[in-house]
Amino acid sequence: MIRRITLSQLTIATAPARPRPWPLIGLSLAIVALVLLPIGYLVIRALEAGPDAWATLLRPRTLHVVANSLGIAVATAFLSVVIATPLAWLTVCVDFPGRRFWAIATALPLAVPSYINGFAIIVVLGPVGLLQQALAPFGIERLPAIYGFGGAVLALTLSSYPYVLLNARAALQRCDPAVEEAARSMGDSPWRVFWRILLPQVRPALAIGALLAALYSLSDFGAVSLLQFETFTRSIYVQYRGSFDRSGAALLSLILIALTLGLIWIEQLIRGQTSMSRSTCAVARPRRLVNIGPWRWLATLYATLLTLLGLGMPLIALSYWLIRGLLNGQTLHTLWQPIANSLLAASGAAILTIIAAIPIALLAARFPSRLSRLLDAAAYTGYALPGIVVALALVFFGAQYLPWLYQTLPMLLIGLAIRFLPQAIGSIRTTLQQMNPRVEDAARSLGRSPLAVFAGITLPLMTPGLLSAAALVFLTSIKELPTTLLLSPTGFPTLATRIWSATSEAMFTQAAAPALVLLAVSAIATAFMLAHERTT
Repeated sequence: MIRRITLSQLTIATAPARPRPWPLIGLSLAIVALVLLPIGYLVIRALEAGPDAWATLLRPRTLHVVANSLGIAVATAFLSVVIATPLAWLTVCVDFPGRRFWAIATALPLAVPSYINGFAIIVVLGPVGLLQQALAPFGIERLPAIYGFGGAVLALTLSSYPYVLLNARAALQRCDPAVEEAARSMGDSPWRVFWRILLPQVRPALAIGALLAALYSLSDFGAVSLLQFETFTRSIYVQYRGSFDRSGAALLSLILIALTLGLIWIEQLIRGQTSMSRSTCAVARPRRLVNIGPWRWLATLYATLLTLLGLGMPLIALSYWLIRGLLNGQTLHTLWQPIANSLLAASGAAILTIIAAIPIALLAARFPSRLSRLLDAAAYTGYALPGIVVALALVFFGAQYLPWLYQTLPMLLIGLAIRFLPQAIGSIRTTLQQMNPRVEDAARSLGRSPLAVFAGITLPLMTPGLLSAAALVFLTSIKELPTTLLLSPTGFPTLATRIWSATSEAMFTQAAAPALVLLAVSAIATAFMLAHERTT
C-alpha cells in the first residue's frame, strides 16, 4: 500500500506543469463579450433615449406591469415548489404503484411550452371550452373566465414545475438513506423524517428550481399574451412593434433585466443560508423504500392528476382541434417546411452552444482561478436575459451595425446560443469535474500536446455530458418563442412561430397540428435527458 501511494505521488510530481491556457482564455473572453453584448447595447440605447421615453418609466402603468411581473413570478415559483416537492419524495423514497412510471410521466410536461399550455387552457377550461360542453347537460352554460392572472399562473406552473421536480429528485437521490433509517428506527414516522431530515438537505435544490421557475415565468411571452395578462415581456413586444422610437422598449428591457438579477440575488442568499445546514449526500447503499400504507393510493391519484393536467390536457385540446380540422378538409402538407426549419434552427443552436461552452467549461474545471470564475459567472448572465430582451438587443445592434447579418439564420442561432449557453456550460463543467485529471496529466507527461490530449482523451470522456447538454439546448431552443419570433429570417416559419401566429388569431385548428409535432419532438428530447437521470 505504501509503495503504491509513493508511485502515484511520483507520477504526479513528474507530470509537467499545466501551461497558462491563453487560447482558452482568448476564446472565453470573446464568447463572454458576445453574451454581454445585449446588456451593453441596451444601456447605450437607453442613454440615447429622449425625455418622452424616460417619462414612460414613471407612469402608473409601468408600476402596474412591474407588480404583475413580480406577482406571476413569485406565484409560479411558490406553486411549483408546493407541487414538485411531495412528488419528488414520492417518486424517489416511497413505495407506491407505478413509481418508476410516474417518475417519468410527471416530468414530461417539461416538453410542453407555456404557449401550448395557454392554448390548452383556453380550449379546455375557457368559458365555452370542452369542460363547459361536457357539463352543458347539467345546465352549466358558461364557466368563469380563465383569462388574466389565474390562467397565466396555471399555464406557467404546469410548464415550470418539472424544473423543481428534477432538481429535487437529483438532490434526494444523492442523500444518504442511512440517516433516514436511523431516524425511523428511533420511532419517527415517514412524514416526520421527510420534514426533519430530507427537506433541510434538499432545500438548496428547491431554491434553484424555484429560481428557474421564476425566471421562466418572468421571461415568458406566449402564455401571458394568449391569456391576456400584462407583463414586461408583452409590454416590450407591444412597445417594439407599435412605436417608431423603440428606445422605450430598451428601457423596459433594462427594468426586466434588473428584476431577473434581483431574483437571482435573492436565490443566492437563500441557498447560502440553507447550505450551512446541509448534511452529507453521498449515497452509501441503495435506499429502502418507505411504506405509507393506504396513503399510496392517494399518492397515485396525485401523480395521475398532475400528469393529466400537464400532459393530458394539451394532448386532448390539440387532438380535438386536429380531428375537427381534418374532418373539415384541412391538409398537413404545409407543415414540412416549419418542421425542417425548427429542426435546423434547434440543431444548429445546440451545436453552436456546445462549441461555445467547451472553452469556458474547460477553463473553469481544469484551470480554476479568479479569472476563470469571473468568466464563468459572466457567461451565466445570458440565463438572466429573457428571450425577448436578447432578441431586441440583437435586432437593434444588427440593424445598425451589421445589416448583412440582420434577419439571417446565423443571427437567430447566435441569439439562441446566448440564451442557453449556461445550460451547456453547467452540464459540461459537471462532467469534467467528475473526470480524473490525472489521466490527462499522464498523457501530457508522455509528450502529447494539449490539443492531442483533448482530442484523444478529454473529448471522448466528455461525450455523455456533451450529448446531455446538446439535448437540453435542443429542447429549449425548439420551444423558444420570442427569440425565434423576432430574429427568424423572412420566410423562415418554424413550429413555434406557426403555433403563435395561429393561436394569437384564435385559429385553433391551424395551430393543432404543428403543436402536436412540436410536442412529439420535445418529448423525444426530454426522454433522452431523463434516460440519463439515475433511478432508484
